[in-house]
Amino acid sequence: MITAAVLAGIDRVALEVVQALLPLLIFFAVFQVLYLKLPRVYVVNLAKGVLLASIGMVLFLQGVNVAFLPAGREIGEAVAAFDQRWLLIPFGFFLGFLATYAEPAVRVLGYQVEESSSGYIGESLILYTLSFAVAVSVALGMARLVYGIPLLWLLIPGYLLVIILLLFTEKEFVGIAFDSGSVATGPMAVTFLLSLAVGVAAGIEGRNPVVDGFGLIALIALAPILSVLMLGILYRRTRGEDT
Repeated sequence: MITAAVLAGIDRVALEVVQALLPLLIFFAVFQVLYLKLPRVYVVNLAKGVLLASIGMVLFLQGVNVAFLPAGREIGEAVAAFDQRWLLIPFGFFLGFLATYAEPAVRVLGYQVEESSSGYIGESLILYTLSFAVAVSVALGMARLVYGIPLLWLLIPGYLLVIILLLFTEKEFVGIAFDSGSVATGPMAVTFLLSLAVGVAAGIEGRNPVVDGFGLIALIALAPILSVLMLGILYRRTRGEDT
């Protein structure tokens, strides 16, 4: 009975994965026949990799549907019932840090940055910088829900600050910063933290889950950009002191 509940709707998830991957496979097949003409061994290995990726995507998305989404919403509604609602702010900081630290895409970005920069920018530095930045943004998101702060009051000054920081940061960090914003809004943030915010909005009287519950991902996307640009300024100052 428990197994049936866990696997409920997995056929729909599998169909969505097939629909997502099929155009890419057709695109590759056309290029393979007309231009690439890669060895048969390579194509077989590619097919095995696609199969493993497909199975992984199905299992992950099914897990999201039966675990992360409902758990995030239930936790959000439960903590919103606290008498001391200001506790939502440090609680959001803690969950934001953990969710980003566990985000696979963030680790991939950190690895790629360290490899491409020949160790100049460390993987762990990127990981902890983004984790801290997202933690702060989730805490701000919780403060927004608790005190009714309009979303634009946070986004507009944030992006204006981004433009200003672009003038002072190391150029190597500009691309990394904007990619970090996209990477941080990965499956962990979207599935767990977003559902958490919606749950909190549903649990606070006077808050609308649609109006107030959404917008957290926008803050999560903004925070890594700011943090990496600031990191670039720190690197520039360190380089200037060394010279």
